[in-house]
Amino acid sequence: MTDPRPTSAFHAANADSSVTARLIAALDSQAANPGVRRLREWAHARLAASPGERALDVGCGTGSEARVLAAAVAPDGAALGVEPHPGLRAVAEQRATEAGSPVRFLAGDALALPLPDAELDVVWCERVLQHLTDPARAVTEMARVLRPGGRIALLDTDWATFVMHPAAPEVRPALATVTQATAATPDAGRRLAGWLAGAGLTVDTVGADVLLHDPRSVTWPIVQGLGSAAVARKLITEEQRDLLYADLTAAAAQGAFHLSVTMFAVVAHRPG
Repeated sequence: MTDPRPTSAFHAANADSSVTARLIAALDSQAANPGVRRLREWAHARLAASPGERALDVGCGTGSEARVLAAAVAPDGAALGVEPHPGLRAVAEQRATEAGSPVRFLAGDALALPLPDAELDVVWCERVLQHLTDPARAVTEMARVLRPGGRIALLDTDWATFVMHPAAPEVRPALATVTQATAATPDAGRRLAGWLAGAGLTVDTVGADVLLHDPRSVTWPIVQGLGSAAVARKLITEEQRDLLYADLTAAAAQGAFHLSVTMFAVVAHRPG
């Protein structure tokens, strides 16, 4: 997806194998989260991809939801996944082959989808818009490829809803700052309906789910990433970081660790 910030791990230029491996692990971990599974099921049910339809997953990552769409439109329909990151696209192709899925994958940009106007019945886009500096343009491009009556589902995170506990009061503002800095558009979740309406689409329904992490185990990849970033930005000291880690570890031992963020989903259609 177009993202002028090359520091983003999802930027197509960041094709280093170690970075790709971390992205795959993160996406697989997120896909296993009960909140993600519930919201995906909710959105798929309301998107209602049907046999014979043409479906697209924009920014498909490892291809899991593109395969869901392919199964829904089978046997006479067609499903396509567009993914700019070559490492993720290769994994998507491999997993589709292993699963016997007919879905196809293309390199592509959310701002210039490789499809003609009014080509599709169904579009899915999950946790992509937060990484873009101009997500409204991307939604307009998705609307372009929808036929009249076609449906679209957007799912994305709102990082202002991120909560981690326990954290000392003086550390919380630093965590909020670095959390929202992980995305180009950190409030994407709350803006989905507005972007769809701005692209001339009719919003049909809105849903949300809270992505809760295991209270008995500190989610160290996320926690350490935030802690390191806060120290590097000089928002907290190393001593404050270490105290944060100790407090979180003690809480997890009591089943009281808390890490959550809210993800939103909006389903809309193109009038006509």
